[in-house]
Amino acid sequence: MDTNDYQTRFSKALLTGLFTGIAATLICLIFAVIFRGITGFYLFGIINFPAIIFGCNLIMSVIGVFYFVFRQFLKNANSFFIATFILLAAFCILKIQHVDRTNIAALNIQFREFMSGIIIILAFSAIMIPLLYSNKKFVNAFI
Repeated sequence: MDTNDYQTRFSKALLTGLFTGIAATLICLIFAVIFRGITGFYLFGIINFPAIIFGCNLIMSVIGVFYFVFRQFLKNANSFFIATFILLAAFCILKIQHVDRTNIAALNIQFREFMSGIIIILAFSAIMIPLLYSNKKFVNAFI
């Protein structure tokens, strides 16, 4: 039986973050295509497809490293990690509601909805890191 004993805790956390980043990237791209198709939203100077592709993977990989740090220094790392990212997502969604990208109110609302959707997808992906990190089937199959 292959036990995958060659992984360190750091590499396991980093690769779990990278895996969730790839999944989040695909979900964000699907969300972006559907959202832009339904709303006709065209303000994608900052949040364009290359930014989504590289940004999601980079952000989730860094969050995987944060998860490693949480596991190193905290007893209830999973609970604290999940709570931290739920609060961080709520804070980001609250702050994004005050962003004005243009003078057109409808476009500002669409931008806020779009960014809120991306933040929710990334927060859900971050919450999946502790769950996947502890799942032996996932580790053996993907890491």
